[in-house]
Amino acid sequence: MNALNQIFAITLMNLRSLPARFGSSMVIVVGIAGVVAVLIALLSMAKGFEATLKGVGDPSRVVVLRGGSTDEMSSGISNQQARLIENKPGVMRSESGSLAAGETYVIADIPKRGNDSPANMPLRGVEAKSFEVRDEVTIVSGRALEFGRYELIAGVKAANQFQGLDVGNHIPLRGVDWEVVGLFSTGGTIHESEAWVDNSLLVANLNRGGGYTSMVVKLESPLDFDQFEQALENDPQLESNPIRETTYYSEQSVQMTSLIETFGYGVGVVMAIGAIFAALNTMYSAVSTRGVEIATLRALGFGPAPVVISVMVEALVLAFIGGAIGAGLAYLFFNGYTASTMGGTFSQVSFDFAVTPELIVRGITWSLLLGLVGGLIPSVSAARTPVTVALRGM
Repeated sequence: MNALNQIFAITLMNLRSLPARFGSSMVIVVGIAGVVAVLIALLSMAKGFEATLKGVGDPSRVVVLRGGSTDEMSSGISNQQARLIENKPGVMRSESGSLAAGETYVIADIPKRGNDSPANMPLRGVEAKSFEVRDEVTIVSGRALEFGRYELIAGVKAANQFQGLDVGNHIPLRGVDWEVVGLFSTGGTIHESEAWVDNSLLVANLNRGGGYTSMVVKLESPLDFDQFEQALENDPQLESNPIRETTYYSEQSVQMTSLIETFGYGVGVVMAIGAIFAALNTMYSAVSTRGVEIATLRALGFGPAPVVISVMVEALVLAFIGGAIGAGLAYLFFNGYTASTMGGTFSQVSFDFAVTPELIVRGITWSLLLGLVGGLIPSVSAARTPVTVALRGM
């Protein structure tokens, strides 16, 4: 109990003296705040990109690709195969028939806003049933496209990223002028980075002779996936690769998310090394200026352990303040910030940075580790300094 009283007394004394050492203390706070802000900002990019792709989360939907294909760009499904797929057991039916839609996914060269250089805009050919299968699609401006006409609707993020995607404009694509008649939202998913047109017109314009790059199918229940998959496998006329939609987009995000996180931690480590040296320098300075004070306490009977712990607590408090400031800055300036990057199919994917509670906790934990490392050596040094040596500074 005496040791606890000593720890409390010395720690309280150290913390009360912080205002007198405001300048040197701010070196730790600012250094660690910078590290945490940059780390969280970079990781929020990965988190936002991952959330955008994983947000297409209906477990009862299935993306059907050609056998051996891993993405829509490399896939191909004929009209005959599509009719076989939509009649398999497990597929949900409505008054209009099976909830299965053939779609064609390509990329189109459209300049980005503020930049005349062409960028890869995702362009998806859809059918009327696409809107039944993807029931989260909501027209937020203009109207839905009319099939049989060269009309286009754009996702809200695509409209923010690419030139000309404003309701009423005409966009020249593949030698045809497509009229932009509406903007749509899907609740923040990857489809908001796409533009949609009539699949039959798109395929004819591409001279592909019909068919699709993929099928999107709505099942009666997520539990029907195995039955549906088995039915496709047993059909000798089909060579297909059915993937749950949640799995498909999750796999598309893995490589980019891993790359961003690796880069983020790499930058964080480099900056952390600088912050640790700043903390070491500041804590050594703080200890040296209070060397006589610490020696006096030791002479009065205070043990070395309370000295070590008190200096460590001071470093951790400063690190926590820096971490909290850094996390707050990251949230203020980056949460919800919209950016775009290449997706798994070399098309532009727009996404919002996401500063989540998990990232804030991770950033503050990182700051405490920096404070722990930066305060450990000076605190041990202070405790091991002989009392007689320290009192010579009087």
